[in-house]
Amino acid sequence: MTDHTPSSLIVTFFGAYGRAEMDGRVPVATLIRLMGAVDVDPQSVRSAVSRLKRRELLVPDRVGGAAAYALSDDARQLLADGDRRIYGAPADEDGDGSWVLAVFSVPETERHKRHLLRSRLARLGFGSAAPGVWIAPAHVQEEARHTLRRLELDPYVDLFHGTHRGFEPTATAVRRWWDLDAIAALHRTFLDAQEPVLRRWSRRQDVPPGDAFPDYLRALDSWRHLPYADPGLPAPLLPPDWPGARASQVFTDLRKRLHEPGAAFVREAAGPA
Repeated sequence: MTDHTPSSLIVTFFGAYGRAEMDGRVPVATLIRLMGAVDVDPQSVRSAVSRLKRRELLVPDRVGGAAAYALSDDARQLLADGDRRIYGAPADEDGDGSWVLAVFSVPETERHKRHLLRSRLARLGFGSAAPGVWIAPAHVQEEARHTLRRLELDPYVDLFHGTHRGFEPTATAVRRWWDLDAIAALHRTFLDAQEPVLRRWSRRQDVPPGDAFPDYLRALDSWRHLPYADPGLPAPLLPPDWPGARASQVFTDLRKRLHEPGAAFVREAAGPA
């Protein structure tokens, strides 16, 4: 689970509010004010922005004559893909039970890309079925295509779409492909942190924007990693006490209550200092 690093919080902010409220172009002074609300000091903001520039997620810009940073085209695609994963259903409820296979082969002269491929597929929610063969529910296919092309890894990978045909039950096989106990522990960690936040807000009648913004940003910053660690397996393939649906509901309830007041806080912070 994320420890709310400045870089992660900034990416979360751009995904939650920077695009909708500012068209993905945020003055530096505004970003510093907003990150201050989640206890990130100005120097940490500047250092994090520098790291995001090196990763080619942010690019220098100007807004109204003031120094600013904007999302790169790659970052916009990354966030658009993330929207479908982060705000979608916790499992492949609407799918047909099919899978996408990523089969890759990397020449020994470029073996550094082998590690990059494995780590990126894992971050997309793929499980390892065999050496050089990774598997995920079919609903992640388009995002995988975007990601592999963006990282120029597509020449090393073939993608296949199909169904599992034994010899062991699919519910047994998925325990080889993913560490379900570790994924369940991530959901429970999220619940331990965010269920008390939801209970606190459920007892309140008012929703002050200045309180809503930091609580929602931290909740989203924790949640947005979970739909990548958890590939969204169909419910029949999961243990009966699976905590993923409850974690998703807690996040959804926080979003419904806090997102719009948080947006009001962002609009106020974006005004004159």
